[in-house]
Amino acid sequence: MNQMRTGSGGPPIPPPSIREVEEAAGRISGVALRTPVLRYKTMEPGEPIWLKAECLQPAGSFKLRGVLNWGRSLSAAERERGLSTQSAGNTAQALGYVANLLGVPARSLLPDSAPRVKVDGVRSYGVTPVPVPFSALMDYVFDRGWEQEPYSYLNPWGDRAMLAGSGTIGLEVLDELPELAAVYIPVGGGGLVSAIGSVIKELRPAVEVVGVQSTACPSLGAALEAGRPAWVQAAATICDGTSVPVVVDEMFPLVSSVVDRVVLVSEDDVRTAIAHLALGNKLVVEGSGAMSLAAALGDQRDGPVACIVSGGSIGADRLARILGG
Repeated sequence: MNQMRTGSGGPPIPPPSIREVEEAAGRISGVALRTPVLRYKTMEPGEPIWLKAECLQPAGSFKLRGVLNWGRSLSAAERERGLSTQSAGNTAQALGYVANLLGVPARSLLPDSAPRVKVDGVRSYGVTPVPVPFSALMDYVFDRGWEQEPYSYLNPWGDRAMLAGSGTIGLEVLDELPELAAVYIPVGGGGLVSAIGSVIKELRPAVEVVGVQSTACPSLGAALEAGRPAWVQAAATICDGTSVPVVVDEMFPLVSSVVDRVVLVSEDDVRTAIAHLALGNKLVVEGSGAMSLAAALGDQRDGPVACIVSGGSIGADRLARILGG
């Protein structure tokens, strides 16, 4: 993999329109949940923290919204070709859930470093996992490898239907929290923050959009500082679902237009957030999903804030170690 490359040469990805997001909300209704907005339980004083519990989606993460919207938008002929994507785990699980609903096969490229709980989860939904080195996965993205394959391919970061589906989270948060001051959103490839941020900046631009990354993989912070996509050296992290070492050229203009600032969180802060969510709010959350709460807990808050708790794919052994101290 040539790390000088930061994109495939495609045009910048535009934001989903509010109309597209509203249509997506209707398309995914009855399968994807309107997940609850729960108050974070704490005895500490201060402005309330609200949790948008996407970890409770049937497939375990917010990804179900976008994948379902995309899958239901395909023609019959496109579905019959089978579904394909690349994923750290959660998109592939959502793809399998949707493929089962549609009665078609699915497969996904995964980094060969993906946690076993996610690989097993992918298989459990009937998806054929194709483990590849991370460098090969990025070459597949930059070389548009899917164009040489027969499948109907889902771009997990920048597909317009994927963004519109994820944007429904923004509609729900704004509907339930009229006094919202800020929203904290985990950032990997940038799809989730772009989708929710686009909705928020269109409907309630005064709400601050805070992108959250691990100190182990601060690719968005590096890109914003450089004014362009920039590679970072990713370290081992509990936040594997957001360990994307570059925000690609096609995504960067949209991400940078909706994110007001980036907060980095440490591994210890994320582990603490996972434990607090499990013991206080009875939510089982993976590292990437707990990043938003970790950021909010360490930040100065000037009003009610929302944390997107994006997914719950955490192994029992890892969770037990965290809870055991």
